[in-house]
Amino acid sequence: MANVIDYEHGISAVDGEYDRPLQTSVHLIVEEGRAAIIDPCVNRSVPRILEALAKKGLGPADVDWVILTHIHLDHAGGTGLLVSKLPNARVTVHPRGARHIIDPSRLIDGTVEIYGADETRRIYGDILPVPAERILETPHEVTVKLADREFLFLDSPGHARHHVVVRDSRTGHIFAGDTFGLSYRELDCDARQFILPTTSPVQWDPVAHHASVDMMLAHKPEAMYVTHYSQVRDIPRLGADLHRLIDAHRDVALAHRDAGAARHERLRKGVTEIVFREAARYRWPFSRERVLEVLGWDIELNAQGLGFWLDSLIRD
Repeated sequence: MANVIDYEHGISAVDGEYDRPLQTSVHLIVEEGRAAIIDPCVNRSVPRILEALAKKGLGPADVDWVILTHIHLDHAGGTGLLVSKLPNARVTVHPRGARHIIDPSRLIDGTVEIYGADETRRIYGDILPVPAERILETPHEVTVKLADREFLFLDSPGHARHHVVVRDSRTGHIFAGDTFGLSYRELDCDARQFILPTTSPVQWDPVAHHASVDMMLAHKPEAMYVTHYSQVRDIPRLGADLHRLIDAHRDVALAHRDAGAARHERLRKGVTEIVFREAARYRWPFSRERVLEVLGWDIELNAQGLGFWLDSLIRD
């Protein structure tokens, strides 16, 4: 059964059940009987999405858009399977990502490099291509409509060069994918939300990331929707935290750039220390074991991403 959080203005978060509950949200927007789905997660998320539609009295033919903030497989891995079940839907994607949705072979190969072949298949199954005629490329400031509701696409590199965020005209809210970081609801404390940048492989760029965060903040949204996990508010405070933590990750990376074979372990330890400092700052009433249970995999991915960034500095 799909776990769904309903917000105002026809916005819902469907739990994609990517690796654990409340880790990866698929956002569903309904306007005048038409629907858009943002970041459909993985193949096993598809039945949950269709169930959430049905509970709102909608069917597959009522979906006009499948919107991708970027093509990392925890966001876009289920796109091909989902679109095969939606006769009227088109897929929006950054121009840099379009060819990889049409032919996902390189995307799969890159994921295998990080996770390994067996784990990639376990998590993602068979990644299906999307027909080219169903793709709409969305560069900076392109708009599409869902009934009379307009979505504005904003180029937002930093987490990935092929990332867009989506501003909703009905609310002024922004669907931020991974550019505004991650914020798991299990770690909310006294209704106070936290934020942590995701620097995961392979295109993290702290300079671009700062610029993209500033661009989003300039729109003054009352809420953001991050994929990991859904709605966050108190945006000025979280934005300031995100800037501070982008710098903290950069500083950890630079401190260990010459560590040789020990580099990854030192990066992982440095990111872990960042997380525990945030736990103290927020006065989380959770054990260190619980914090690592929720954030351990993100710590590992952030450390990997910092390593890729350091390698890019050498290439440049």
